[in-house]
Order: sequence, then structure tokens, then C-alpha cells
Amino acid sequence: MFRIAHLTDPHVGPLPRPRLYELLNKRITGFVNWRRNRKNAHDMVLLAALVADMHAQAPDHIACTGDLCNIGLPSEWRTSRVFMDGLGPPDRVSLVPGNHDAYVEGSLQGLLKECGPWVADDDRAPPPYFPYVRRRGPVAFLGMSSAVPTPPFVANGTAGRAQIKAAGELLAELGRDPHLFRIVLIHHPPHLGGAPSGRNLTDARAFEAMIARAGAELILHGHMHVGSVAFIEGARGLVPVVGAPSASARGGALTHRAGYHIYTIAPDAAGPRVTAELRGLREDGTIGHIDAMKLSLERPRAKTL
Repeated sequence: MFRIAHLTDPHVGPLPRPRLYELLNKRITGFVNWRRNRKNAHDMVLLAALVADMHAQAPDHIACTGDLCNIGLPSEWRTSRVFMDGLGPPDRVSLVPGNHDAYVEGSLQGLLKECGPWVADDDRAPPPYFPYVRRRGPVAFLGMSSAVPTPPFVANGTAGRAQIKAAGELLAELGRDPHLFRIVLIHHPPHLGGAPSGRNLTDARAFEAMIARAGAELILHGHMHVGSVAFIEGARGLVPVVGAPSASARGGALTHRAGYHIYTIAPDAAGPRVTAELRGLREDGTIGHIDAMKLSLERPRAKTL
């Protein structure tokens, strides 16, 4: 049995005061948005409590699918490194970046310089960082980046032809081991209809085609700040595509409150059996178990966690 915790979109704060020259680009709109909305929406005390609850579950590995930053300031790169140190050592934690980590040109490179150990491939030294492969017990994590700079008020992502091709080759190679459970990590919902225009993965169709050829057992993402489950075609059947809520959001609706998922992968005569538990902020203000579900590979419909 192997247990994995998945959290995403922590938006680590508080946002440090930027220098004037750092706002002479898209950051100005993000800074205004943070002052008006995000600084109240993302609670760092709540995030710390959520991470403490996650550590108490003693997962074998932790996956973080991006948006450590808010507007990609250099000072945020160092804060992100502190946050990743708090999650755990690089051999027990895997990271992929989000669109806020690549807010403007150069932001992603700065973040990866600080957090490079958490995106390191098992067999090659970066760069390039993506896609990477990390094998841990019966699981192989394949990390992809959908983080690219975008214009103001746009939050879409792109994996790119070269990265999708490389990911397909790696997944196909890993798939030769019938006992290996392949998990793809990416920030944006990588399936068609997973996000509205302007927030979507621009090459979702190519990503889906790659998974249909190469296969995977589970795909984890963030970005939408809600828990969700969808299914896409894989080489061996339907593949669950699961999004987690923001790890720091103090939202009103259940689906928008801070949470994370715990996956348990257990051997079974018919193949690995996967169960998922949603833990997070409950209605009474405490943090703990919220919901549990079995991820059947035969479920064709989307479901909100």
C-alpha cells in the first residue's frame, strides 16, 4: 500500500511590498487584485494547519501542483523555498509550477532556481526540468509544466508540442512495467472542458491524444480551486483526472474551502485499487476528514468532490 497527499494552489503569502519597477508589467493588475481580493481569500494560518494535518496522515509522498507564488516577485521565490522545505525533503515531495509562478517573463526561472530539488528528475540533471520522472515505490510520478507567461486577465497554460511528445514517450516506456502506477502531475486541467477559455490548457486536445496512446493511471491538477473528477481515454481504459481545491482558500461554499486529497494505492487481483479522501476545512472551522470515494476506472462522468 502506498499513500500520496496532493495539495495545490497555496498562494503563499503575505505578498511582500513590491518595488515600483517590479510593477511595470502584468504584476500591477495582479497586485491590485491581491490587495482587493486574494489577501483575504488565502489564509496562511489555515494553510499551516492544513499542512500540519497532512503531515499527521504520514503519506509516503506529497505532490504539489503549483501556484506557490501570487505575482511572481523575486521575494516570493524565497518564500516558496521556505514553504517547500516545510512540506518535506525533495525525495519525498514533488512539485510542478502553476501560472502564477510564471506570472511574467523570468518568474518561472527564478522559482525553479530556488525550488529545483523538488522538480529534479531521477536520472538526469536539469535543465530542462520538464517532463521529469520520479519513481517512488510502486508509483512513477511524471511532472509536466503548463506554466507560461500570459497577458493581463489571462490565466491559461500550454504544455507545448515537445513536452507532450517527451511525456508520451516516457509514459509508454514506464507502461512496460505492468506493476507500476503512473501519475501525471500538471497545474492546469489537462482535458477538454476542464476550464473555460482564458483559464484552460491551450493544447488539451494534444494532451488527451497523448494519454490515449501512452496511458496513465491517474492525473492530478490544480488551478480551478475546486475539487473535481473527470475521466479521459487511456491506452488501458479510462484515466481519472482529479483536481484539488486551493490549500489556503477560506471560501464560503464547501467546494471552494481549503482542502487536499489523500490517495491510497493498494494491490488487487484485477489491478491497483485507488481510493481518495478529501480532507480540509469543515463547516465547524476544524480541519479533518470531509469525504471519501473510490476512483473506479469505469466511471465515465465528472463528479465534484
